[in-house]
Amino acid sequence: MSDTSFEPRNERHNTGRNRKKSYKKKSFAQELVSTFLYIIVITGIFVAIRTFLFAPVSVEGDSMNPTLEHEDRLLLNKVSSVDRFDIVVFPAPEDPDKQYIKRVIGIPGDEISYRDQVLYLNSRPVEEAYVDLSQESDEVAAYYNSDFSLQTLEGVERVPEGSFFVMGDNRVNSKDSRSFGFIDIDSVIGETSLRIWPIDRIGGLD
Repeated sequence: MSDTSFEPRNERHNTGRNRKKSYKKKSFAQELVSTFLYIIVITGIFVAIRTFLFAPVSVEGDSMNPTLEHEDRLLLNKVSSVDRFDIVVFPAPEDPDKQYIKRVIGIPGDEISYRDQVLYLNSRPVEEAYVDLSQESDEVAAYYNSDFSLQTLEGVERVPEGSFFVMGDNRVNSKDSRSFGFIDIDSVIGETSLRIWPIDRIGGLD
């Protein structure tokens, strides 16, 4: 006779099930730790994106009308390069705890002047479709949006290196480079071209 012992099939199967159950019990704690780490990583990624890449910003006031309205919410791009006519966010020169949102009109090397409600960049007239003075009288427009040049404002002919000249689209009600001068390029927090609120106005600003 053979000495080989016989093991019933049901016992063999039960042994496998028992191993499986113990494995599940062991992996439950691991799953909790993995989930916790996953949440931490996702939160870290979200914070990093908000800090270094993109962030929502809210418009306060009407200095950028009609392009932007009070309480519009925008997506700020913190890594995009900035050029003429981009809309940017930067700390208010007189109060760094406050932020301004304006349009870049002049970049380093630009010659800027304003005559008879027409913007001139490097001696060429620029059509500013984003400016609407149709609701203002000629007297109000002439007073609050009067002629200027960089020479009369800042005593220079061109925008200096490392600086931007910015203005609000609502030219009769905007505190901008006409009053506080150039802003430092490095002070710009980011540029925005996308409105994310209100729902009926979601889309590109251009």
